[in-house]
Amino acid sequence: MSDNSTATGRTPADFWFDPLCPWAWMTSRWMLEVEKVRDVEVRWHVMSLAVLNEDKLDELPEEYRDLLENQAWGPVRVVVAARQKYGDEVVGPLYTALGTRFHNQGEGPTREAITAALGDVGLPAELADYMDSDAYDAELRASHKEGIDKVGQDVGTPVIAVPGTDGEQIAFFGPVVTPAPKGEEAAKLWDGTLLVASIPGFYEIKRTRTQDPIFD
Repeated sequence: MSDNSTATGRTPADFWFDPLCPWAWMTSRWMLEVEKVRDVEVRWHVMSLAVLNEDKLDELPEEYRDLLENQAWGPVRVVVAARQKYGDEVVGPLYTALGTRFHNQGEGPTREAITAALGDVGLPAELADYMDSDAYDAELRASHKEGIDKVGQDVGTPVIAVPGTDGEQIAFFGPVVTPAPKGEEAAKLWDGTLLVASIPGFYEIKRTRTQDPIFD
């Protein structure tokens, strides 16, 4: 994904997400605002918190380990199956439908919510069967690897990559923000994020989170 423009001539922003993550969901809603205020087009890709953490499950808190083992595989497998069968263009709308139900409406990553989300975007309910199938796990792992290799193993979702002025990609985890900025605030955060991420040797700005994701 190293090309510097999309078919529409806009700057591509490749965005790797796991639909289970509420913080990635917040960042994705901000990116939709960025599309409105900057000459940017988001291209959606899956990554997997289950894959990211599969070699360190014993080190994780029991509640998070249970989430990864019993809930994290299903949603991302369904998105990958939808992409394989219906193309890249279904990924963004399906993510929006899943995230709206999982997070905004509080339905969680249940089979019922996934089936309903598929219906929301006109995809067949049978795709929910891929929740429990490893048929496209190779494609899932390849997409995950493409994203995580850009930033390293010490981060999570989302990962964003954009072309730099020198032709090399600028890639980073985050930003982690709530609520999702809108309008000019969205533009300012985008400009600032690219500014700091483009500095060679820059790695991290962070402060303790004092509130949960605000879904609006």
